[in-house]
Amino acid sequence: MAHLAVSQAALAVPVGSDSSSLRRSVLKTYSLGFTDRSWAPALTLDLKLRNASLKNRHVVCMSVQQASRSKVLVSPLELENAKDPPLNTYKPKEPYTATIVSVERVVGSKAPGETCHIVIDHDGNVPYWEGQSYGVIPPGENPKKPGAPHNVRLYSIASTRYGDNFDGKTASLCVRRAVYYDPETGKEDPSKNGICSNFLCNSKPGDKVKITGPSGKIMLLPEDDPNATHIMIATGTGVAPYRGYLRRMFMESVPTFNFGGLAWLFLGVANTDSLLYDDEFTQYLKDHPGHFRYDRALSREQKNKTGGKMYVQDKIEEYSDEIFKLLDNGAHIYFCGLKGMMPGIQDTLKRVAEERGESWEQKLSQLKKNKQWHVEVY
Repeated sequence: MAHLAVSQAALAVPVGSDSSSLRRSVLKTYSLGFTDRSWAPALTLDLKLRNASLKNRHVVCMSVQQASRSKVLVSPLELENAKDPPLNTYKPKEPYTATIVSVERVVGSKAPGETCHIVIDHDGNVPYWEGQSYGVIPPGENPKKPGAPHNVRLYSIASTRYGDNFDGKTASLCVRRAVYYDPETGKEDPSKNGICSNFLCNSKPGDKVKITGPSGKIMLLPEDDPNATHIMIATGTGVAPYRGYLRRMFMESVPTFNFGGLAWLFLGVANTDSLLYDDEFTQYLKDHPGHFRYDRALSREQKNKTGGKMYVQDKIEEYSDEIFKLLDNGAHIYFCGLKGMMPGIQDTLKRVAEERGESWEQKLSQLKKNKQWHVEVY
């Protein structure tokens, strides 16, 4: 393959667009080597903008905007060589000390709560596969076990094995800050706030973080059939593993995985300001319309067919005939998010199955047997 005379290119291109004044993309420029057949500008965060106020902006962090359908080169490709996923390379008693690269708010001002995109530098020492999780041990003492460290908190990884810098040295987490409000006074009680989520969201570039893992097999992206269908259902930060899947499918140039199937994402959040990585997903729709579908369920802005709030199960019901046909043809279906999402989804799927004259229990059993059913809720 002939190389261009120019070995590096640095570009900065606006990421996406939106009519809302709350949306803004923050960019950082990479220098990337490229060939005449596979290149794309890569964007990430400008260090000078790190301290800018983000409270009133919807930010897409460390994301790549493809100027064409070409894909971004990744390295090292040795990360493709392992036959089995890495598991528990670092354990709670001997965690790895990584470094915070960036912490950015990724929701608008009208979103209930705050969600942050956090990039962690592991220097290539804690490799992982798409769909796995890292454990995080926040600093301090466990209040229930004086003298002992805090328990490990698991977070789904929101990047591919190459990370947001495409060099295999970082991992990204999508973390919602857990805040407790006293039901009587309505005021925040910091003593009951989530210890780990607040530690991560309050972190600054250069701070150290103790991580364990990687862990998990159930959400690994099956790649034996590059033309398979993947139906991905998420609520809130449950979208994290799917961001990794989709970047691998549509953004990165991976010689061993050339996706030619269908990826269909259902994302349920409260409102437009709560959408996560929406600019990335919308760009995939433009660049790969035959291979990507994206349906949003906005509970505070949309109504279902009965006039109630729109949840992901309502979207599933809306497309149920198509979804069931895809499952019958071997599609994989994934669920990630709060465990409270599953009862409503299961009820919907059961009702749809019965309307089709099928037994949901038998169908679910077959999906699990065929390894088409993937669930990770918390």
